[in-house]
Amino acid sequence: MAVMMRRQGHRLPVFGFGAGDFAQNIVFTAVSAYLLFFYTDVFGLAPPTAATMFIVAQFVDVFWNPFVGAFIDKRDPPWGKYRTYLVWAGLPLAAFSVLCFWNPFGGGASAWKTVYAYATYIGFTLLFSLVNVAYGALSASLTRDTDEITVLTSVRIFMANAGCLVALAGVPLLVGALGGVSSGDALPAAVAGRHALPWRMALFMGCGMLPSFVFMPFLPTLRRLLGKKGLFFAFAPVAVAGMAALYVLSRAGGTRSCASVWIYAAQFVKATGLIVATGYMWALVPEVISYSEHRTGKRISGIVNAIMGVFFRIGMAIGRIVPSMVLAWTGYCTASGGTRSCASADALPTAPDAWLWAMAVFALVAGVCLVFSFTQTKERVVMAASATAQVKMCDLWREFRQNAPLRLLALFFVIAFAMMSIGNAAGAYFMNDLEAQAPLAQEGIRWLVCVIPAILMAAATAVIARYPLTDGMVDQMNREIEGRLQDRSFRMP
Repeated sequence: MAVMMRRQGHRLPVFGFGAGDFAQNIVFTAVSAYLLFFYTDVFGLAPPTAATMFIVAQFVDVFWNPFVGAFIDKRDPPWGKYRTYLVWAGLPLAAFSVLCFWNPFGGGASAWKTVYAYATYIGFTLLFSLVNVAYGALSASLTRDTDEITVLTSVRIFMANAGCLVALAGVPLLVGALGGVSSGDALPAAVAGRHALPWRMALFMGCGMLPSFVFMPFLPTLRRLLGKKGLFFAFAPVAVAGMAALYVLSRAGGTRSCASVWIYAAQFVKATGLIVATGYMWALVPEVISYSEHRTGKRISGIVNAIMGVFFRIGMAIGRIVPSMVLAWTGYCTASGGTRSCASADALPTAPDAWLWAMAVFALVAGVCLVFSFTQTKERVVMAASATAQVKMCDLWREFRQNAPLRLLALFFVIAFAMMSIGNAAGAYFMNDLEAQAPLAQEGIRWLVCVIPAILMAAATAVIARYPLTDGMVDQMNREIEGRLQDRSFRMP
């Protein structure tokens, strides 16, 4: 893949821009998919306590995101209006991802554990919002051309999915390699002392991202053939079919039976539908930015991305709260409590140091990629200094109220990210001794992986059907904006 693409007299930083999404996703996916398991089975938090913490963190983030959007749009740092935050906030973000997986308090319940979990997780959330809002605005600052935006979005999604794959499959393998299984883990004699890697979980989680490397390179072609809505309508049923197959197979033979190969196949089908159906949604953000600029004359990329960040975070919060509550309601038995009836040799280790050092490796990779992305990107489409001085916090709420496509896209983001987050968080439980849980807890985990995401997919389909901006409308708006800017430049003395 070429690092730069030449077009319209400039070089588009395709790979450099995508490295930023790889960095964010390698740490964010690790936290999203495995932090709940770490809290319940390693750190020692009860599921209701973790659910409450996620609610509080989301409440704080709702107020933080508007501030971030206005803060970014009102300032012009010397290193770049948006790319500056890839370093200023990105490197602390990597550090906080490690702190989230550190247990300095040892075993047993402790009020200080809860305080520490609140502080590190909320710190991680606030820093991620700052990086993500700036990075989202950066995409709209690199170019106006819709074909270039399509290329940037495709590479960005490809790199983001690569980061997700590395985190989803790599965390179990690296934690397993560093922690292994010891005879002190309350295992039966048949497996005590063995050090098997949790390859079943790694394979299952990896199958959830592999379709991105099969289908995402063809996303621009699929979009041209099917259209934005057609792309979603064609692949949403594929995702639901995979969810249904996972549910039936896990009930019929369990995740460790001879039918397990079909479990992986069903996960691949589910992921194919999810990735393709939702993969183009980030390309819609520059569209609603252009719609706002066409209507108001101000290109408030940071404000719009802050709005999307609020609803993106709401979806992610739902994706953490719902699994926590379902586990609590159905009587999930944690490994740290020693209450499981059996355990397998390739279950996820519960050694705290293994989780800490594994996350340190991912954080180091993320930090290097964020610095690389910073060095490779150059902003070309940003608001004028006079418009920057006029940005206000109230612009966020005014924009949300007046921008109908933005409201629909925000609702879609809530549903889509809740759907994906619930499935990812539950996957760590689905393939980690599901059969050792009580029947009600098993059913709760199946609902988290299969049934609830299917319901949310149906809701997302209803929302995207109402999205009003077509490709022709967006192209026409951008031509009119360019014409206005050229005319304004020509009239200047």
